[in-house]
Amino acid sequence: MLISQKSKEIIDSCRFCWMCRHICPIGNVTGQERNTARARMLALSLVERDAEPLEGVADNVYECALCGACTKECVTGWDPVKVVKEVRSELIMKGKTPPYIMKLIENLQNTGNVYGIAEVDSELKAEIDSLPETADTLLFLGRDAIYKSPKSAIEAIRLLKKAGVSFTVLKNEPDSGYAIETLIGKTAESKGVMENCAKVLNFKTVVCYDPADAKVFLREYKEWGIDLSANVVTFTSYMAELIKNGTLKVKKSNKAYTIQDSALLSRDLDEVEPIRDIIKACGENREMLIFGKDTMLAGNLIMNEYMPDVMKEVAQSRWINARNMGAETVVTECPAEYEMMLSVKPDGIDLKTVEEVISECL
Repeated sequence: MLISQKSKEIIDSCRFCWMCRHICPIGNVTGQERNTARARMLALSLVERDAEPLEGVADNVYECALCGACTKECVTGWDPVKVVKEVRSELIMKGKTPPYIMKLIENLQNTGNVYGIAEVDSELKAEIDSLPETADTLLFLGRDAIYKSPKSAIEAIRLLKKAGVSFTVLKNEPDSGYAIETLIGKTAESKGVMENCAKVLNFKTVVCYDPADAKVFLREYKEWGIDLSANVVTFTSYMAELIKNGTLKVKKSNKAYTIQDSALLSRDLDEVEPIRDIIKACGENREMLIFGKDTMLAGNLIMNEYMPDVMKEVAQSRWINARNMGAETVVTECPAEYEMMLSVKPDGIDLKTVEEVISECL
């Protein structure tokens, strides 16, 4: 395989190690050894030794959620996620990418989103059209919010309006590059999508509603050398600051909230405190089982397109964790996890986005 020497070292180091097998959200729900980082690296070592064709491991490579739990757990500093991304690039370059992934890529090319949705929700469109054409602050909604969680996007816009923030949302918001980089890794195509997006981010501040886009802007763009003049902040941290400086005046309730930490925020961006500052201002924080940087994924909408049963089990496992901790209301900070948890929400526990919690406490 035409992968980096570093990835080859990771494959050889991880293939006999069991240290992180307990933390994989996919492996935990499927119960299949193939879904652990160790088994995936073992399979890739066979490809490296010409004992297995590359296409023979393609499905397994796309069963990884890229959540980084294995990387975080590794005390020796290896990064299986890096390997998976490089192998996905290898697959696309050699024409071995599975058909169900190629369909998502075609959707992205034809409609601008991997879901193949052509129209924006009418109510969301009306909210966007109501905003000024220009402003110093841009709310970047992201593909998942616009096409799969429009009600969440609407709530976020309305909350910023209540705060009196002068902001806008791009009427034809481009893809940040998160989806294509997730599907085929760091390729020229991925860089092109990112560069196209960067051209329109000429604002003083860019508030990323989706942690996925924040991660791409703050990490991937830097790796590619794509410059952004804007100050990029996450929606959660922006809301926490508005509460802290008194722009948003919330009243503390007697409700208990349990946070579903986004791995993209907590692990990739090292952000765990803003959501807790918000919850402490609004009520009692009752921590989830396995939280903060150790958080477990609660679902992924892109993966839900090709392995929906597994994604539902992943979301259900977080509900089990929440129930075991006596949670009353679970709070998400990622639209993908909100929608996945909502799809399997049990009776007796509420589910809210962080903006819903804030709005209810104003």
